Amino acid sequence: MYQAKAYSVASATSPFTSATIQRRETTERDVQIEILFCGVCHSDLHTARDEWHSVMPTTYPCIPGHEIVGRVTKVGSAVTKFKADDLVGVGCMVDSDHDCPSCKANVEQFCPSSTFTYNSPDKHGTAPVTYGGYSESIVVDERFVLTVPTNLDLAGVAPLLCAGITTWSPIRRWGDIKGKKVGVVGLGGLGHMGVKFARALGAIVTVFTTSPGKKDDALRLGAHEVIISKNADEMKAHAGSFDFILDTIAADHDINAYLGMLGLDGNLTLVGAPETPLQVSAFALLFGRKSLSGSLIGGIKETQEMLDFCAEHNITSDVEVIPIQKINEAYERMVKTDVKYRFSIDMASLKSE
Repeated sequence: MYQAKAYSVASATSPFTSATIQRRETTERDVQIEILFCGVCHSDLHTARDEWHSVMPTTYPCIPGHEIVGRVTKVGSAVTKFKADDLVGVGCMVDSDHDCPSCKANVEQFCPSSTFTYNSPDKHGTAPVTYGGYSESIVVDERFVLTVPTNLDLAGVAPLLCAGITTWSPIRRWGDIKGKKVGVVGLGGLGHMGVKFARALGAIVTVFTTSPGKKDDALRLGAHEVIISKNADEMKAHAGSFDFILDTIAADHDINAYLGMLGLDGNLTLVGAPETPLQVSAFALLFGRKSLSGSLIGGIKETQEMLDFCAEHNITSDVEVIPIQKINEAYERMVKTDVKYRFSIDMASLKSE
């Protein structure tokens, strides 16, 4: 094992502080990565503050970070996909059982033995749980390492490893959206990526937001139209006209209002995760043969396809780059939605610790 610098949190109410952690040496199938940038996801905040305790309790010390871009520094003897100096990425998973039906179907995120990048049991025994990307380096099985395009801004690539694949996967699974009317509910870290992907795939894109001040930015990002969801007249004018709606809201909201926007056989997919159950009207689904579904990140194959698409269409996340020393401030700003649209940590700042 070797030591690496990191930023960790010791309890649900503690601030992040600098720390030194243990990383395993590379096994024959491992890739050792120097982390260059790490995106800051709202899941990081939920986990650091143990806000998902009833579902996924946090083990401390906790080192979040699952939007990782870095450079290969070392590979194991059996690694064939990567070599030293390659630009690579690591998303929300670092391992699985490789043999279950989900793994064989390239949807490793649903593997019952999937290992998440942080706060999952560490089967290598290096630590009680896995430690994420708020660190100077990480060691990952090559099967969970992704090739990062060299033509894109790396700080903006990092959030693609979660926010990007979280929105890409349900859009692609729905089918060909070219010429279809697609809605995106919410314009945050997830929503702004949904807008970019839907526009690049040829959809007619509408953003639903409660904030009139977001209209100009929504249009800049690629939306054709913006609906202020608190305006009953605007909502009524578009009722029953959407083919697909991506709902990115993580707070309690009226899901039936958006189901009412769908046309015949329309689908609404949830990628936000409200803490309290949503009340769904059966009639909102029955009339129009509509469907309501959910989606969780994406598999490794699909994530690589998303990165390749981003390279071809010059798509990255809109980011504010910060040093690791400002992570506590960034969390407070995230709570206030005071970021457009994702923080990306320049991990070179960790060298000064």
